[in-house]
Amino acid sequence: MSYDKNNLPEHIAIIMDGNRRWARAQGKPVALGHKEGAKVLENIVRYANKIGIKYITAYAFSTENWKRTQDEVSALMALFQSYLDDYTKRADTENIKVRIIGSKDGLSERMKKSIDKSMEKTKNNTGIVFNIALNYGGREELLHAMKNIATHVKEGNLDPKDITEKDISDNLYTAGQPDPDLLIRTSGELRLSNFLPWQLTYSEFIFVEKNWPDFTEKDLDSAIEAYQKRTRKFGAN
Repeated sequence: MSYDKNNLPEHIAIIMDGNRRWARAQGKPVALGHKEGAKVLENIVRYANKIGIKYITAYAFSTENWKRTQDEVSALMALFQSYLDDYTKRADTENIKVRIIGSKDGLSERMKKSIDKSMEKTKNNTGIVFNIALNYGGREELLHAMKNIATHVKEGNLDPKDITEKDISDNLYTAGQPDPDLLIRTSGELRLSNFLPWQLTYSEFIFVEKNWPDFTEKDLDSAIEAYQKRTRKFGAN
């Protein structure tokens, strides 16, 4: 690695695209692509924790993904269930703090219990904060925040004219966390797909051609190096 360890992105967001393409290209079941993608994600989070990244947010399942075939959705949910139950133990021993962001609507009771257990077991860990965006949609998150703020206004705890950007940020699923400095999307797609629309306003984007199961630690290093070569102006000249 040749990047500056004193100028690391504090928060990295990842759109893990290409699991299905990776599997189909090899003549393998789509479910296997998702399993390989989960393994890669675990390795990348472990590596990010090792090099000093403070937050990582991975787009695991969007609110739009429910539109996929019932077989694929069922396989994905089974994978997430198994992954959470199994990974929580390793994350805890590696000092990783797991947070699940997104709506619980539509999730099974067993899945909800696994989510709660995972976050409770790792809540006191002091290493990287690993946000898993599960049943997440950016517009749904903003709607959720607006409803919370509207409730505060209705209860007389907030005057509409006093609402600030911080009030919105404080009611998002990522409340209390810095916005991502860097977004990485694999498989060559060039869009956000309803992922963190508020938080990614001033993030640097890196698009990687390879599919997510082929993503490596060296690819993360390369993304960080590219990030450090950019000048972040945040709207200034």
